[in-house]
Amino acid sequence: MTTLIRNCTVINEGVSFKGGVLIDNEYISEVFCEPCKYPEADSVIDGNGLLLLPGIIDDQVHFREPGNTHKGDIESESKAAILGGVTSFMEMPNTNPPAVTLEELEKKYDIAARTSYANFSFYLGGSNDNYEEIEKANPQDICGIKLFMGSSTGNMLVDNQLSLERIFAGTKMLIATHCEEESVIRSNLKDASEKYGDNIPFSMHPVIRSREACIESTKKAVDLALRNNSSLHILHISTKEEIEIIKEAQKINPKITGEVCVHYMLLDSTSYGHYGSRMKCNPAIKDEEDRVAIISAVKSGIIKVVATDHAPHTFEEKQKNYSAAPSGLPLIQHSFQIMWKLHLDGHFSIYDITDRMSHSPAERFRVYKRGYIRKGYFADLFLADPSVNEVVTKESLAYKCKWSPFEGEVLPSKILYTFVNGVQVVKNGKVTGVRAGSRLKFIYEE
Repeated sequence: MTTLIRNCTVINEGVSFKGGVLIDNEYISEVFCEPCKYPEADSVIDGNGLLLLPGIIDDQVHFREPGNTHKGDIESESKAAILGGVTSFMEMPNTNPPAVTLEELEKKYDIAARTSYANFSFYLGGSNDNYEEIEKANPQDICGIKLFMGSSTGNMLVDNQLSLERIFAGTKMLIATHCEEESVIRSNLKDASEKYGDNIPFSMHPVIRSREACIESTKKAVDLALRNNSSLHILHISTKEEIEIIKEAQKINPKITGEVCVHYMLLDSTSYGHYGSRMKCNPAIKDEEDRVAIISAVKSGIIKVVATDHAPHTFEEKQKNYSAAPSGLPLIQHSFQIMWKLHLDGHFSIYDITDRMSHSPAERFRVYKRGYIRKGYFADLFLADPSVNEVVTKESLAYKCKWSPFEGEVLPSKILYTFVNGVQVVKNGKVTGVRAGSRLKFIYEE
């Protein structure tokens, strides 16, 4: 089966040109730059006016399966992913049961092999007592080890210093961390509860899950990585201070990196009055100066990976008071559109977006033959129309939870076609129903 995409603007590796690609089964067999002679193909898409980009690789999602499938599952959330141009995802271990053994991890892979619309990988969760499982993990088969150095949804806090030392010293795999110091958060929550009782305003979230909590935990993770020459990837950076910590650490150990999520560049502490519980997430979205610093770090390349931390909960759960409302929000269907808005606002070039959402995640995780529009690479691609705007409606959402913090808002651009492993999974903005996802593989060198 061959598919020709022609007459579009190809965005790839820092350049753009009028041209297209020929897909032969699951691979890109040719890349064309006009003027050229296009070949015949079984199927042809005329991409006039459209942008052709490499599929997005999201390194941080929560799809809730197994254990919390009333919120979301691999099928529903991967469907939302492909509608947003996300062709590969890496999912977190704080499911129920938690994926802290290779046996439980393989159960998730088995589910995804049957139901996922997008390519997939799953983190092995670290705990205070599962180092033997980490030792047995094959770095070519899984994206990394996830450590919760701050509590969040699920009970996976790793707070034993000896356990942390052992993991950082003993594994050469990528260690992805959630960095918030638990003792600081508990103290802040106690103070807020004494002041507000059961009526803590959501605007207190960045005070409770404070910058000090993030800074202290990030310093601890970086210290461990520096002493052990570890490969550390700090997820959802939320403060300007953490950026500086990472910047300095990279001078000594370039394997210390960070990731930011789209909502930390779109919203800040002044947004809680409008969004309330809908923007409650961990770590908390903080001040405007942090948002500005995060955008600057992504633009300059201090932070090279942009993701979502997609984390659905039911709308009813999110309507509870501060203490009871869970943290997390669904985002994966609109991450490219949020980045396109930031592009239109003058923050990023289209090349920045392609690099931070596709190229750099592929490089950081050493993903095999994905993240670029290259001959011989898997045909993970999407076509976007930059000339239109899209209203976010409940009916348009593929999330099982059926809500978005941006419901009723207008987001720029629209994704019309998505290909996963050469298979058209989105056509004219609608899911075709074909599940084409496969297990991601990783290049590992001793």
